[in-house]
Amino acid sequence: MTSKLTTNRDRSPIASPTSRRALLGTLSLAPVAVPAIATAPNWTAALRQFDWAGEPATLQRTRAGRSLSRARYHNAEQFFASIEQGIIREGPNLLYHTGIVMQLGLSAHLLDVGFEDQWCARQVGLHIDRSLALGNATGLGLDEPAIDQLACFVSPYGKWRHADIGSGHSCPWSSAQLQSLTRRLLDHVRSVTGHARPVHGRQRHG
Repeated sequence: MTSKLTTNRDRSPIASPTSRRALLGTLSLAPVAVPAIATAPNWTAALRQFDWAGEPATLQRTRAGRSLSRARYHNAEQFFASIEQGIIREGPNLLYHTGIVMQLGLSAHLLDVGFEDQWCARQVGLHIDRSLALGNATGLGLDEPAIDQLACFVSPYGKWRHADIGSGHSCPWSSAQLQSLTRRLLDHVRSVTGHARPVHGRQRHG
């Protein structure tokens, strides 16, 4: 699907995105936490699009972070099940739940490469577009314009929680398209992180 959505942010590509394999190799060899600003200027460029406040990020891969990453991915699949099963069908509620799923999925990648959860809460919050920009600057490799446009449209996803169904919001995607884009995001995150699908996901999708 082609969409002509635009934003008031600079959506120019980030030059020379970091290879995930190279990034993880560097982090595994580092004896201490790696300051993100010092090692990868691309990350600051990713945040500068969003008027970033400038709090330094420190990447440090840990077993606890890997475990939390897996939990976030599994939570994303569990929330998405209510969409796939048709429990949540349309309107602002669908956009709200889509935002939750996307943010949980992208968070799984960010935690896996070593971002601190509290740092993400402060600097990313409910802005899926920020998570996607940071993810792609740290080796996620999710280069799909439609997903980028959806991330911008839904962000911050909390705005849809109490939105008036009769407010005439104009969503350029059908329910089926929203579901397809979200599934592609989750499958990509699963492929990149190597997390296994939760049991219910394997039963549904094979």
